[in-house]
Amino acid sequence: MSLTHLNARGEAHMVDVGDKPVSQREAVASGRIYMQAATLARLEAGGMPKGDVLATARIAGIQAAKRTHELIPLCHALALTKVSIDFHLDAAAGCVEVRTLCRLAGRTGVEMEALTATSVACLTLYDMCKAVDKDMVIGDVRLESKRGGKSGDYRRPEAEEAPTPLVTAEAAGIGMAARPAQPCIQVKCLAELRERLGVGEVAVLVDELPSNDVAGLKAALTARDARFALLGEQRVLCAVNQVMSGEQAQLTDGDEVAFFPPVTGG
Repeated sequence: MSLTHLNARGEAHMVDVGDKPVSQREAVASGRIYMQAATLARLEAGGMPKGDVLATARIAGIQAAKRTHELIPLCHALALTKVSIDFHLDAAAGCVEVRTLCRLAGRTGVEMEALTATSVACLTLYDMCKAVDKDMVIGDVRLESKRGGKSGDYRRPEAEEAPTPLVTAEAAGIGMAARPAQPCIQVKCLAELRERLGVGEVAVLVDELPSNDVAGLKAALTARDARFALLGEQRVLCAVNQVMSGEQAQLTDGDEVAFFPPVTGG
């Protein structure tokens, strides 16, 4: 197999992809950052001094994916259609696993974008947590799978399935798709809450609320799955239709309620 980034004289050059057909391309990469158990627990609890660690790392990874061509000399500038970055806090392994998916319709693959996003997300996790743990180690950055292109599909033989979320809308019995015609409240769990619960957006039927307020919404969610009890933590903030609200804020059909941790800078 020849190296396409070398010409006949052995010189590095950018491959001309102008004649290649446009096709759907996708790549998944993963990496890990290992840390002390106390650091991981503090991260999960949202107690890092710089604020929302996972949200910051996600944004950094997405930015890195879009700017990969500025970092890796022979990469093409790509019009990515999707970049998603997920985190799995693995207490048993003492690490945070980062998993990135990149997708586009184009003439070249997105493996480097996925790998770059994963690497920068891990570096950002280090930066956000280094005040409490300088012994963290970044490793295991690798391509898990790719789809599309002349070389065909690839999947790492020993690749494990993505971690199962703690709870999904369907498992909790509150998925909007089950009964879309009935009045409901749309619930969004943002930033670290989304990572801890494993779900970002669900719906609760108005009829399920013991009281038509935020407190009743929390009770309905917790009744479905006990892990939603973390919404009752004092540090968790709430906004109803993008307006900061308290426990007694009244809810009605179609309202959007967001739960999120406080975010600080520095």
